[in-house]
Amino acid sequence: MAEGAVDGLEFGPDKRCRCRWGAGDDLYRGYHDAEWGRPVSDDTRLFEKICLEGFQSGLSWLTILRKRENFRRAFAGFDPAIVARFGEADVIRLVADAGIIRHAGKIRSTINNAARALEIQTEFGSLAAYVWGFEPGPETRPTAYDLASLRAITTSPAAIALSKDLKKRGWSFVGPTTVYAFMQAMGLVNDHLDGCFARAEAVAARAGFERPKRSA
Repeated sequence: MAEGAVDGLEFGPDKRCRCRWGAGDDLYRGYHDAEWGRPVSDDTRLFEKICLEGFQSGLSWLTILRKRENFRRAFAGFDPAIVARFGEADVIRLVADAGIIRHAGKIRSTINNAARALEIQTEFGSLAAYVWGFEPGPETRPTAYDLASLRAITTSPAAIALSKDLKKRGWSFVGPTTVYAFMQAMGLVNDHLDGCFARAEAVAARAGFERPKRSA
């Protein structure tokens, strides 16, 4: 393969072939190489990610990566038990925080979703057990791109189902596109492209991953 962009791939400055979106900026490369597509079962990380995907809506993910540590500080490490207790004073504080995305609706959504996450933990044993119950089977997983046009796939039947169920449970800012991005990032699907060095690593991580079980 010649160096350059080929079928959604690109060589980074380290000469490693990656998904094109993860080949440029240093933050993107680190996130692509070490996080994106690796399976996650930690409730705090899952909650953080679905909240940050909501904040990302209408913006670039790079904007969120640059502010991620500020978000963690502002939202108590995304511990749902703490965030669920945030009140109006916290909303005012966060709207004034220049280190995060100062969108009152998304801030209130995060607080609401924390309470909803606690309800899921009570019902299913963990947020992870609930989320991984929507992992698509191999035969239903789309590829990351429609290779005929290299148009990025932005949702899937599993993401639509999870989005619909979350909304029924009172979550907000969890549309199908947001949820699919969450599923890609947390390893419920492996959308690293063929030819990306990280694809095999994600395959191995998923193969060795113990899916969390829902409580009886």
